[in-house]
Amino acid sequence: MMERYDIAVIGTGPAGVSAAITAKVRGKKLILFGSRHLSEKVEKAHSILNYPGLPNVSGAELANAYRMQLDSLDIPITEKQVTAVYAMGDYFAIQTPDDMVESTAVILAAGVVTSKALPGEDAFLGRGVSYCATCDAHFYRGKTVAVLGYSEQACREADFLAETCEKVLYFPAAPHEVQVNGRVEVVREKPAAILGDRQARTLETKSGKRFDVDGIFILRASVAPDKLVPGLAVEDNHIQVDLQMRTNLRGCFACGDAAGPPYQYIKAAGQGNVAALSAVAYLAEQK
Repeated sequence: MMERYDIAVIGTGPAGVSAAITAKVRGKKLILFGSRHLSEKVEKAHSILNYPGLPNVSGAELANAYRMQLDSLDIPITEKQVTAVYAMGDYFAIQTPDDMVESTAVILAAGVVTSKALPGEDAFLGRGVSYCATCDAHFYRGKTVAVLGYSEQACREADFLAETCEKVLYFPAAPHEVQVNGRVEVVREKPAAILGDRQARTLETKSGKRFDVDGIFILRASVAPDKLVPGLAVEDNHIQVDLQMRTNLRGCFACGDAAGPPYQYIKAAGQGNVAALSAVAYLAEQK
């Protein structure tokens, strides 16, 4: 039987950590998706001057304080990447490369996706374009695929695809160390557009070269919110929320940078607290 949580928090920046802490203190069964390194944006901050109670704290010190509080409350961080969140009526199905997780409420706190979609990416999503190699590899058994990798994690997924696909072309779409096995062909070309008819058929690069493929896997570190959660209302790449951090989907809440500027740690932490309290109130309504 699939494990069911009260609240799933996606993101381990100030907003996600704050939401997880509040949910735990309120006695809810939760799962926290993110990185054990928490937020790279926080870690690299030299000096934070406006965080109450921690004057002139460094990002590394703040992140360490977050880790200590999560540990003290016995809140583990699940490092599986969330590839999709589906609203199922009275609960949400959260897809990862390995399995599905169910949660009555979801809090989106994964920050802002800065990379823009490639031309053709939105049009062919689900028709030859995928964001999850382990989820969709079986559709391309014995076929040729292109992998657009944005991080070292993408290299591992390319290796996985090579076990199923006849040919895997790996395009380093962002700077990172490329380490793939001998069955993966590395192509040092920058992706420019995805072409096709009713199905994605061709990857075009900035040099004008075209590569005919059966499928294209775009493996970014994070997925744009409206693609992560089908039906979610967004504006200017930010999730639309009200003052209680509620989105247009019942039981789904958003906070922090994902909900729009200003991009401030203290603002994100405060919104995380509000989102968790709203999720707790939603759970009470469901009962």
